[in-house]
Amino acid sequence: MGSPEWKNIYSTRYPVAPLGIIALPGCQEFAEMVNQHLACRRSDYEENTSGNVPQDFARETFLISADCIRFADGSGKAIIRETVRGGDIYILADVGNYNCKYKMFGMECPMSPDDHFQDIKRMISAIGGRARRITVITPLLYSGRQHKRQSRESLDCAVSLQELERLGVDNIFTFDAHDPRVQNAIPLTGFNNLHPTYQMMKAFIAKEEDLVINKSNMLVVSPDEGGMGRSIYYANVLGLNIGMFYKRRDFTKIVNGKNPIVQHEFLGEDIEGKDVLVVDDMIASGDSIMDIAYELKRRKAKRIYFAVTFGLFTEGIDIFRESYQKGLISRIYATNLTYQNPKLKDEPWFVNVDMSKLTGYLIDLLNHDHSISSLFDPSQKIGEFLKNFQK
Repeated sequence: MGSPEWKNIYSTRYPVAPLGIIALPGCQEFAEMVNQHLACRRSDYEENTSGNVPQDFARETFLISADCIRFADGSGKAIIRETVRGGDIYILADVGNYNCKYKMFGMECPMSPDDHFQDIKRMISAIGGRARRITVITPLLYSGRQHKRQSRESLDCAVSLQELERLGVDNIFTFDAHDPRVQNAIPLTGFNNLHPTYQMMKAFIAKEEDLVINKSNMLVVSPDEGGMGRSIYYANVLGLNIGMFYKRRDFTKIVNGKNPIVQHEFLGEDIEGKDVLVVDDMIASGDSIMDIAYELKRRKAKRIYFAVTFGLFTEGIDIFRESYQKGLISRIYATNLTYQNPKLKDEPWFVNVDMSKLTGYLIDLLNHDHSISSLFDPSQKIGEFLKNFQK
C-alpha cells in the first residue's frame, strides 16, 4: 500500500483530467517503467480504499498509442491512434537517444537531437489543441549546451523553448539543465529543472558500503566553475568540504565545436588519502574527466567516484574501462534519463541510477495539481538516509 502522503493526495484531490502519456521513439522503455509505477500505485489504492475514486483513475496502462513515421525521403509525421480530447497529456522524449534509426533513400540514419526535437513538435501538432493540458518531459534538454551567446552564434536552446511555447505547451520539465537561466526565454510558461540528488546519493551509499563520510576522509569536487552550485549542494547535504577545477582553454582554436582544454587547475584543500566524489551534469567523450582523475590521483586521492546525470559516452567506453583497470577511477554513477549503451550493464565500474519512480511520482503529483516543491529540495530525505547509513 502507498505511503500516508500518497493516501492524502489521492483522498483529498481529484485528477485535473484523464491522464495520458505519449512516449516518443527512444523513450518507450523508460516510459513503460514510469507507467508501471503509476499503474501499480493507483491500482493498489483503488483496491484498498473505501472511498470513491474518479472514473479511469486506475488503469492497466496510461500509455497512449502513438507513433512517429518516416517516409523514404526522410520526412515524417506523427500519428495518435486513440483520443486525447480533454486529457492531461505528458510527452516523454529522449533527445539524446542515438540508437534510434530510420531509413532515408535506402540508408540507415541514426536520429540526432534535431530529429528527436522535430518529433516532439510533430506530436504536439497531432494533438491539435484537443488536450486540456500538454506537458513535455525531456530529461536531456535539447541544445542545452548552446544556452548563451559569446560571439555571432545561434541561441538554439532558447529558440527551441519558444517554439514549444508557441505550439501550446503548458509546462516543460527537464533534469539538471546545463544552465537553467535559459528559462528566461519563456518567462510566462512553466519551466522546471529537477535534480537526481536523492536517487544518486541513495545508489551511491548503497553501493559503497565502506564509505566514511566526513571532512577528514572525503571531499566533493566540481569539475569546473559552472558546476559549483551543483557540487555545493552535494557538499552541504553530505557535510563535506569542496574543491574545484577550472579549465584553461585555448580560445584561438575550436575542436569538435568547443575550445580545447589546455590544462586543469585545482583549487582546494589537500586531498591525499581522501575519497573524492566528482559531480557533473554529463559525461560526453570522457577526455575531461579522465584529465581530472589523473590530476586527483597525482595529488594522491584514495578513490575517485563520478556522479553524473547523463552518461553519453560519445566516444565509446574503452577509455573508461582502461582507466578503471589502471585504478584511476573507482565508479561512475549515471541515471537512465537518457539512452545507455547495453554494454554498460556488464561493466564493474558503472552503476545505473533508476529515475523512473521519481518521474512517475512527478506525473502523478502534476495530474492532481499538487505541489512538487518537495522534489526540488530533497535535503531532508537525504539527511534521514545518511543518519541511517551512519548508524
